[in-house]
Amino acid sequence: GGVATRLRPLTESIPKAMLKVAGLPFIAHQLSLLRSKGIQRVVICSGYLSDQIEDFVGNGSKFGLSVSFSVDGEKLLGTGGSVKKALPLLENDFFVIYGDSYLDVNFKNVYDYFLSHRGLGLMTVFKNRDAWDSRNIVFKDDCIINYDKENKTEDMEYIDYGLGVLNKSAFNLMNNKEIFDLSELYKKIIIMKKTIGYEVAARFYEIGSPKGLEETENYLLSIARTGVKNE
Repeated sequence: GGVATRLRPLTESIPKAMLKVAGLPFIAHQLSLLRSKGIQRVVICSGYLSDQIEDFVGNGSKFGLSVSFSVDGEKLLGTGGSVKKALPLLENDFFVIYGDSYLDVNFKNVYDYFLSHRGLGLMTVFKNRDAWDSRNIVFKDDCIINYDKENKTEDMEYIDYGLGVLNKSAFNLMNNKEIFDLSELYKKIIIMKKTIGYEVAARFYEIGSPKGLEETENYLLSIARTGVKNE
């Protein structure tokens, strides 16, 4: 979605996805995780220095995956605009994760929950209470009541965990808008009561900040040593 300014100077010449974490480019950890969760096809929405990611990942075969790319082009489209551009490459329902997140949860359980409830989208939520990032969700009785990244309220205890499921038709709500954040789309379908909330118990890991990068590396190194994961 951006150019990883919070990680400068580390990202001045390489994209965030290619930062070395626990000895490998971060995207290698992501793709290996997705394969272990039963995912077979991945579409990478890339922008900043995307050629480096394409050169490393290729068609995904070395990760046991089929990988395609959708590149923003001359202007960055934001997280929502990038996914919208990639829609021709996607199934009617699809997972969305961010390029700086490592989410060690059961993807099948999340998708089964989405299928059993149906809707335009599902958002996984985590009771964060500002522990690792700023809370932005009111979640009560298995329902997302409010989601706002800008205007925080006292009853917000949860955060957008970073793993979602969306139906292609949800993007019709953005009309002809080309550049937008996924949060804009989620806000619309939450107001329409078309969003399913799924609470996750295991914490998230991310490399969007120096602190997050350090914590993620420590977690991946601990897995390598012990084989013990969140699940």
